[in-house]
Amino acid sequence: MIKTAFQDKQIPLLGFGTMRLPKLADGAIDEEMVRTMTRYAMDHGVNYFDTAWPYHGGESERVIGKVLKEYPRDSYYLADKFPGHMKQEDYHPAAIFEQQLEKCGVEYFDFYLLHNVWEKSLDIYLSPEYGIVEYFKEQKRLGRIKHLGFSTHAETAGLKEFLNICGDDMEFCQIQLNYLDWTLQDAKGKYDLLTERGIPVWVMEPVRGGKLAVLNPDEEAQLKAIEPDKSIASWGFRFLQTLPNVQMVLSGMSDMAQMMDNVNTFDVRTPLSDGEVKLVLDIAEGIKSTVPCTACRYCTDGCPAGLDIPDLLAMYNQTRYANVTYKVNALEEEKRPSACIACGKCTQVCPQNIDIPAILKDLAEKTAG
Repeated sequence: MIKTAFQDKQIPLLGFGTMRLPKLADGAIDEEMVRTMTRYAMDHGVNYFDTAWPYHGGESERVIGKVLKEYPRDSYYLADKFPGHMKQEDYHPAAIFEQQLEKCGVEYFDFYLLHNVWEKSLDIYLSPEYGIVEYFKEQKRLGRIKHLGFSTHAETAGLKEFLNICGDDMEFCQIQLNYLDWTLQDAKGKYDLLTERGIPVWVMEPVRGGKLAVLNPDEEAQLKAIEPDKSIASWGFRFLQTLPNVQMVLSGMSDMAQMMDNVNTFDVRTPLSDGEVKLVLDIAEGIKSTVPCTACRYCTDGCPAGLDIPDLLAMYNQTRYANVTYKVNALEEEKRPSACIACGKCTQVCPQNIDIPAILKDLAEKTAG
């Protein structure tokens, strides 16, 4: 397993993200499969686990904490996040932090992040009313947080604004970085800014929620012609291996096949050549015509119509090359895109800034009749 040096630690370059854990038929997390995947990860040097308050409706923290109880506390790194982007009544960081420690069954977090510091949550994180940054700095002083950082979906200017205010207190930053977002969301600009500030980069969405793991046949053929034995997903991970300031790559692995393939990709550093980097960036240009949904599901919690928005957006992307009318019509009427009331709550929380009501309206029109 490739290791990177973070301060006085040697951490794996690949981390186990727990936003997309395997599920049973009833939708509950498959704890036994998580246990099996965790064992495989630990046996192969992947001992960094990343969870968060909203993942799996709050169950991710409980499940991964329960599974990790089977290992010595000093044998793994556990990261969690404070959901400042999900403002609620009686919002106090201490109440949530104490629950997180209890749910995970630990006395401290090795890594702790302010979750999604962006333009729409910046005021909350910096508000004296909540004292969020100061509270977590104190938890770090007390040893209940070993390393404090933040994740962000902000534009480059918004990231710079936060760094100008709090950058000296942040030890690492987690950004959405992959060969599609290198230009689509200016991940390059964010990576360069963090590198200039001396802040290590943690990566989320390395294969864009699976979008870069399954390309169209022509695109896959181009990659297979060069590396016939490597998975399509591995190209995304190897792109990140070309960036020296990337010190952690989080993959939300959902099954053993993904776990085994990723472990194999990170066994030895094999960065893309200059020509291969150009190839994947060229492929990214063709992908940009699709809706950039990562299926994070932030949009679904507050949808008054109860729509499965990520699934509908996936259907919309399929309209580029397939007729999906039958798929839409197979849904219950109240679950179709036409049921969208265009309230805009989904767009307000979408990290990708997708105009979801407009897309759903277009999908409804494309599949009418």
